[in-house]
Amino acid sequence: MMTRTLVVFVGTVVCLAGCAGPGTGEGQADEAGAALGEVTVTGGRMSGAPAGDSGVWSFKGIPFAAPPVGDLRWRPPQPVVPWEGALDATAFAPACLQPLREVGSFYGQIVDQMEEDCLYLNVWSAAQPGDAVPVMVWIHGGGLSSGHGGEATYDGTALAERGVVLVTINYRLGPLGYLAHPLLAAESEHQSSGNYGTLDQVASLRWVRDNIAAFGGDPNRVTIFGESAGSWSVNHMQATPLASGLFHRAIGESGGGFGPFATAYATDEMEAMGVQFATALLGPDMPVSPEALRAKSGDEIMALPRDVARFSPNVDGWVFPDTIWNIFADGAQNNVPVIVGSTADEDATLGGGRLAPMTVADYQEYARRTYGELAEAYLATYPAETDEATITARIAAGTDQRFGWEMRTWARMMETVSSDAYFDFFTRVPPGPDSDHNGAFHAGEIIYVFDNLGKSPFPYANQEYTETDHRLSDVMASYWVNFATSGDPNGEGLPAWPTYSRETDETLELGDTVQVIRSVRQDRLDFVDALHAGQRGSSN
Repeated sequence: MMTRTLVVFVGTVVCLAGCAGPGTGEGQADEAGAALGEVTVTGGRMSGAPAGDSGVWSFKGIPFAAPPVGDLRWRPPQPVVPWEGALDATAFAPACLQPLREVGSFYGQIVDQMEEDCLYLNVWSAAQPGDAVPVMVWIHGGGLSSGHGGEATYDGTALAERGVVLVTINYRLGPLGYLAHPLLAAESEHQSSGNYGTLDQVASLRWVRDNIAAFGGDPNRVTIFGESAGSWSVNHMQATPLASGLFHRAIGESGGGFGPFATAYATDEMEAMGVQFATALLGPDMPVSPEALRAKSGDEIMALPRDVARFSPNVDGWVFPDTIWNIFADGAQNNVPVIVGSTADEDATLGGGRLAPMTVADYQEYARRTYGELAEAYLATYPAETDEATITARIAAGTDQRFGWEMRTWARMMETVSSDAYFDFFTRVPPGPDSDHNGAFHAGEIIYVFDNLGKSPFPYANQEYTETDHRLSDVMASYWVNFATSGDPNGEGLPAWPTYSRETDETLELGDTVQVIRSVRQDRLDFVDALHAGQRGSSN
């Protein structure tokens, strides 16, 4: 067992480099059962396993809904099917069906098994039934089209050692999670289609409410957290009335739904793409019906080219009664405190990783073509004096438009309700290949939050993490657990993290130095404000 060193920090700045030195629910089990790693939850009994010699028990592959197959495909998740005997909860369930990214690519993942039957979650806990420790529910990223709750990066042992019950979930992805179609809407009592993956997330939170006390968790202190599409999902949970009361704090990193790059589109747009997808799946001469669509195998559905249609949540009047922007602007979001933030170089390993240099003249023409009357403002904000600099400029613009602006907007939108917002900016450049180009890359902070340095596959594996990295990980995990405990990330020995306001515009930098900074990239994000305001047809 690794010995954990307590690092005590003094003052409001921490230099990490270059410095010296109680619900009831169905899930109740007695202490004898907990000692054996057996608990009872909705559906029946199950047995887990020790997570090493840490005192943490893990329970993997727990069903939180019925298998969404056959007639349940493209329907809201249904109640768990009870099982006989004690379920062996010692191995992860299959991931949801998804197109695999190339192993060895920067965001390539290893998925051992995939099935359409995939609505399972995982729990890590060192608590006992009768305890009431805070709960953290991780929603994985992957563009709502890939990923799963059993990825090595998300191992919950270290956070559970810190005194929380840690939960990771699966949810339906891509066309199985977000296909909208008028025929599917017609058979819905809510006249709604799509949003099935979002409904899975809500169902997992209902399961947590009803069962987490069996693991010593407090159903009245549930924090949802996620990154990238997981952060979109946290944003969606805060927006949908269906999740009201199911969580009490929220943490989103690098993903929101406020701008044109948002992930909640108009129903007619998404249904039109669904019609296109159904025709491609069945063939142009085959009558389209829900039965014909459900008769296709999951493999056939996933085999269609990814450019046939895009799959995202839609404003259906039920899951999402309005756009994310309007819900937050009206103060109608779930009123819980939030931590939100982004990384310094988000786009370097995403679209920016595939960019080729333009000539300066072509870059200026690109700006005029793309930004119209804001072209000169764009060029002043993202200047490029050389051909090579056009790559850096476009990476900066993508970072701001897709991520930085979304997170500042989320923090600002919290002023429409009474709960606090805390704003962060991750600037640590993790060690690894091409770190000079990748910088503080998209998703680079996740392994620090989970306190799992050195425990994850590529691009994190076999890296030479320094004392700076380990101290930063300790600080970040401490902030996250403090926030899950009380709704305030601050604690003894940590730099003071002020609440966010538009007026002070204060952000906590999480980098080689942990410190409060002001007006991060203000000119750049203000440009994006003007861009999006014009696209909305009104000012902020």
